[in-house]
Amino acid sequence: MRRRILLAILLAVTVTAAVLGIPLGITTWRLVENFYRENLASNARGVAAILDNELANGQEIDLDQVRAAVPPNGQLTVRANGLIEKRYGTPPGPSAITESVPIAREGTVVLSIPAGPMHARQTQVTLLVVLLVVLSVGTGAVVATVTARRLARPLRHVAERAAKLGGGDFRPDPSRYGVGELDMVAEALDASGSALAQLVQRERQLVGDVSHQLRSRLTALQLRLEPLTVHPDTEVAEESKAAQEQADRLAEALDELLAAARAAREVGAEPVELSEALPEMSQEWRQLLRAQGRNLRLKIADGLTVRVTPARLREVIGVLLDNALQHGAGTVSLAARRGDADGTVVIEVGDTGSGVPDELAPHIFERGFSGGGSTGVGLALARALVEADGGRLELSGKRPAVFSLFLKIPRPGDVGEVRWPAERVPR
Repeated sequence: MRRRILLAILLAVTVTAAVLGIPLGITTWRLVENFYRENLASNARGVAAILDNELANGQEIDLDQVRAAVPPNGQLTVRANGLIEKRYGTPPGPSAITESVPIAREGTVVLSIPAGPMHARQTQVTLLVVLLVVLSVGTGAVVATVTARRLARPLRHVAERAAKLGGGDFRPDPSRYGVGELDMVAEALDASGSALAQLVQRERQLVGDVSHQLRSRLTALQLRLEPLTVHPDTEVAEESKAAQEQADRLAEALDELLAAARAAREVGAEPVELSEALPEMSQEWRQLLRAQGRNLRLKIADGLTVRVTPARLREVIGVLLDNALQHGAGTVSLAARRGDADGTVVIEVGDTGSGVPDELAPHIFERGFSGGGSTGVGLALARALVEADGGRLELSGKRPAVFSLFLKIPRPGDVGEVRWPAERVPR
């Protein structure tokens, strides 16, 4: 993109310089020639006026009195009927500029100078015009480079923002570029991200509510059908068993639908090694904390791998560290350990500040709710991103504030097209 913008601006500047420079060069070339010829013709008219007075008074022509009008290296030639042709000065050579003026007795005053000085001046002026054209093209190249960078950087950022949005990162980006159209696109992406986040959250809540209600009703139905399967009446018992089988199949179908929904949300999830990912993700925040005189302490257990979308994990860790940077105090800790429950890993982010007030703790993950003057979007979207990958984000400690991120450990069936080693069993 930057190369196209640069080439387009350079092409426009070059064409403009050529369209203006070529006529300007031709014009200046002719102006120099006209200047020399006009000066020569003016001198010739002055000589003719003096000689006309002498001829009118019957005096003999004396060229010494008009020699001041003859330019250096020039030659004056006077021709008239009944007079011998007279010359004064140096012959100009084969390449000369000549101007003639008529005088009395059908005579002529011819003034000639070498064309070399005029051609030299024309060359100088033309080179000056070329220099101006090159300077304008060079200035245009500088402007084009700056403009291309100024436009390409926001375009790349918008493209990255759109890619993150497609990857499930719905956080608003406050960056604006000073370009009206690009700012409109950024605002549209932020609005789309907020709308998608709300949509995903509503969809997740709906799936959870529906699954809970259906499971409750199915369980109640199964409990009512179970006694009927041992009813003395054979026909009633058989119908009850058939109904019990249908209820069991419906429960299995519900489990499969819920599993498919979770798999669709986690389509971008992959195994991520925390000992490599977390230090890289925290590097930017380490510098920001150090600028405030604070430290970031990492404590990551060996061999921890989680199944998560890398972009979502980066954004969630960024939200938690930014929250500690803006609202916390003292040293910030980022720790990862194996969870108490089987198949989970816990990532904890905390600081040594005053923590979260009791009245704010129940609402801290609600969208639009903030106790520190922020937008109230970050933590809500962070929880949505975590839950989209099948994890959980909780406030596990109030004073000091500690946020716990619960993620799943990858299993062989979670990753397609990967051959996991078969479990060894005795023969």
